[in-house]
Amino acid sequence: MNPLNPVERHLFLEGLFLKYGYDFRQYAEASLDRRLSALISRFEQKSLLHILEKALDSSDYFRQIVPYLTINTTEFFRDPTFFKSLREHVLPILKTYPTLKIWAAGCSTGEEVISLAILLKEEGLYDRSTIYATDINKDVLKKAQDGIYDTSTVQHFIKNYVASGGHKTPSEYYTAEYGLVRFDPSLRENVVFSDHNLATDSVFTEAHLILCRNVLIYFSRELQNRVFDLFSQSLVYRGFLGIGTKESLRLSPSYVLYDTLDFDQHIFQLKRSAKKEGAQ
Repeated sequence: MNPLNPVERHLFLEGLFLKYGYDFRQYAEASLDRRLSALISRFEQKSLLHILEKALDSSDYFRQIVPYLTINTTEFFRDPTFFKSLREHVLPILKTYPTLKIWAAGCSTGEEVISLAILLKEEGLYDRSTIYATDINKDVLKKAQDGIYDTSTVQHFIKNYVASGGHKTPSEYYTAEYGLVRFDPSLRENVVFSDHNLATDSVFTEAHLILCRNVLIYFSRELQNRVFDLFSQSLVYRGFLGIGTKESLRLSPSYVLYDTLDFDQHIFQLKRSAKKEGAQ
């Protein structure tokens, strides 16, 4: 694979941002270059500038290339010990609130949102919860809204659900036919799906819990800091933040605003003084 021309990369990313508002300029360079090289190969173009020319001319073409620029790897109850920790340490505290707002940032195709909805149902919290599921990619949001997946996902769902502490029969949550799995529509009744760009958009709700897992690893340190600051502003007093096990809050200036609730699962709680500190 030939190295990408840095000038072409810069012009490509700037062009997409100016035309469509999608900001990939602060994504981690090594990861981004792999995706850009794959994009050139997949669309059989000589350079990023050829792709940019087509994207600027056609929004439909732009929509075709977006999936190659974003990462949508996920599964139901991914890292089941994380969900078990939510069940044991976070939800008992959230039960003290009359209503709940939860933000699933970078929700991708919705597996984590459905997992979260199941967890809330089993703990008696779903009916008083609103889940805001956001992603930069409108196509994956549509799939998340539909709640329909390939049957190959069932094996992961069952295994991870049981390991996460689930106490019902997994098949109660879905029906399978014609090679597809459809999850119970009630699991999406309290979910608001919306496109949101973590690189450029601002606070849109005050959440009791924010999940953003396995997204930040693709961002530069500067962009990670921007997102952590956004999350701190978006949490209610003593709200919770859950990130991926390969992601680190410790290197961010926002780290001082949090208590560590579960070190291994990267679950944090906003400190009592955080709102005051953040306002200064």
